[in-house]
Amino acid sequence: MPSPMFADHPAQQPPERGMVDALITRTRRLRGDVDAVRQDTSVDEEDPHGRWQLALCDLAVHQLDDLGAHLGQLKTGLPTEAREESPGQAPTRPKSRSLLSRVGSAEWNLLTDEVNWSDELYEIFGRAPEAGPLSLDELPSMLFAEDQAFLATMMTDCLVDGKAIDGEFRIVRTDQSVRTLHMMGEPVLDADGCTASMWAVLRDVSELRRSQHAVRETRDSLQRQRHIAQTEHRIAVELQEAVLPPWRGSLRPPRSGPGALDLAAHYLPSATSALIGGDWYDALELPDGQMLLTVGDLTGHGVSATSTMAMLLGALRGMAVAGIRPGALLGHLNQLLDTSTQPALGSAICCRYDPAARLLTWAQAGHPAPLLFRDGTGRALTPPEGVLLGATSGAAYEQAEVQLRADDLLMLHTDGISRRGPAGDAGIGRLLELAPRFAEARGAQECVRLAVEEFGEAERENDACVLVARIGA
Repeated sequence: MPSPMFADHPAQQPPERGMVDALITRTRRLRGDVDAVRQDTSVDEEDPHGRWQLALCDLAVHQLDDLGAHLGQLKTGLPTEAREESPGQAPTRPKSRSLLSRVGSAEWNLLTDEVNWSDELYEIFGRAPEAGPLSLDELPSMLFAEDQAFLATMMTDCLVDGKAIDGEFRIVRTDQSVRTLHMMGEPVLDADGCTASMWAVLRDVSELRRSQHAVRETRDSLQRQRHIAQTEHRIAVELQEAVLPPWRGSLRPPRSGPGALDLAAHYLPSATSALIGGDWYDALELPDGQMLLTVGDLTGHGVSATSTMAMLLGALRGMAVAGIRPGALLGHLNQLLDTSTQPALGSAICCRYDPAARLLTWAQAGHPAPLLFRDGTGRALTPPEGVLLGATSGAAYEQAEVQLRADDLLMLHTDGISRRGPAGDAGIGRLLELAPRFAEARGAQECVRLAVEEFGEAERENDACVLVARIGA
C-alpha cells in the first residue's frame, strides 16, 4: 500500500510516540477493568438482564481489543512498511491468529493490473499466499450474492467518481466459514488527476458484529419479557379487582340491629414482587341472615394465581349461599384444588357468623388463626384441625365455635401482613400489641388503618390482606 502522501490529499502528521504509548496503557487498563466486570457477571439462562450485561461486556472487550490493535499499528508503523530482518532472525509473523491479524491492507494498480496484499489479508480471506491476491474482478466471487452489488457500487464510486470506500460485506472463505469485513479505502490519483490505483484497509469485524447481534437479541428479549410481565401484572390486577369485594373501606351490611357487623378490609401488594398474588378476602350476607367471612392465600403470583383464586372464591360463595357449613366447605375446596388443571397449594379461613346469637363457627386450612380483641387485650383463637388446601386428597376439616360479645373485634389476615420469620410469630405479637389502640378506635376502618400503618411499609415477600369485623351492640 502506498504512503498516504500520494493520495489526493495530504496526510496528517502522526502523533508523538509518547502520546500513543499513553493511549495504549489506558486502553489496556480499561480492557482489564471491563474483563473483571465480565468475570464477576453471573450467567443465568433464566435471567435475561444478566445475559444482556454479559453480552455488553463481550462487545466492549472486542472493541477495546480492536482499539488496542489499531494503536499498536500506529505505534509500529503501517503494516506494509519494509522492515529488514537480521540474518538468521526468526520471522516476526505470529503462528496463531493475533489481534493484528484481523486487519489487512491491499492495493490494486489500475495501470499495471498489479495487486499487492498484506500477509494479514491472506489470513483474513483464508487464502494461501502462493495462490496470489484477488483482482478487483475476482473479489466478488468470495462474497455473499446479496452483497456483491453493494461492493460493485462502492468500487464504481471510488474508481470513477473518486469517492472514499467505507462499507461492510460478508465473504465465504475457502474453509466455508463466514466473515464480515469492514473495508475503508481511497483512490490514488496520478499527476493528471486520474485514478491510478486504489488502496484499502480491510478489518475482520465478525466477532464484533456477533457481539453486537447478541446485545440486540438480549436487549429485545429483555424488553419482550418486561412487556409480558407488565401485561400479566395488569391482567392480574384487573382480575383481582373484578373478583374481590368492591369496597375497600368500612362496610355496614344491609342487616342492622343487635350483633350486626362493622366491616373493613385492605389489600397490601408485595413489596418485593411486581406480580399480584392469590390472596383474597370476602364478606357476604347469606340468605338466612348470617354472614360469611373468609380470607385465603394461594401459592404463586400473576394471572395463574389470581385466576385460581377467582375460581375458589366463586365456589366458596356458591357453597356458602347453599348453606354448606365451614368445615365441609373447606373439604370441597380442597377437592376442587386437588383436581384442578393448575395444581397449587392454598390456606384459608372460612367463618359463618350468626348475628342473632353472636356465634362464630369457623374452620381453617393451614392458615393463621383469627385474632380476637376484647377489653383492650388480644389473643389468637385455638384452631381446629385442618391441612393446606390441595395438599392431600380427601382431607377432613374440623369446626370450632366461639361466642362473641358486643364490641369484640375479630381480625382475619393472611400471613404476609405479619411475617417476621419462618412462623411469623413476632408479627402476630405486634398485631396483638395493638389491642389497646383498637379498643379506642371508632370503628373497623380505623383498626384496619392502624394495622396497615404498623405493617404497610414492611418488606413483605408476599402480598397480604386484612379483614376486621367489629361486633355491634
